[in-house]
Amino acid sequence: MRIRLVCLSFVLVGLMVSSTGCLAIAVGAGAAGTVAYLAGDVEVEEPYSIDEVYAATRQAVDELDLHVIPGDTDKDALSATVVARDAADKRITIRLKTKTSKTTKLSIRVGTFGDETKSHLIYSKIVERLEAAPQVPEEPVQTVSKSPVQE
Repeated sequence: MRIRLVCLSFVLVGLMVSSTGCLAIAVGAGAAGTVAYLAGDVEVEEPYSIDEVYAATRQAVDELDLHVIPGDTDKDALSATVVARDAADKRITIRLKTKTSKTTKLSIRVGTFGDETKSHLIYSKIVERLEAAPQVPEEPVQTVSKSPVQE
């Protein structure tokens, strides 16, 4: 029984070591939470609406001099995709998906198999644009107070 446990442990350690290129987790900046690099994609949920994240993404892509492919770039109220190419002609795909009205899932892939360094650079630029954008304060909820009825 003990030999089986040891053999199983070696197999599991071997699998973990061989798959480290596909999975790395790092702590993100600010209030964004955890940034995960999974199977070639940087994935994170941002506490901003899809419109805010899309605007920041387009600004970041422009600032990084990436060439947007118009036919592959699209947005609606629930999701968006920005496809661009870098100077080395690597395809960069940035996907946005609405989670709630104030939360958006962001996924970045560079090239066919992913490039963690470039993906994190693009993500950092998007966060920089999000933090630089003026925050629109929410309208306060007005409550109607009832005065006692005078008779």
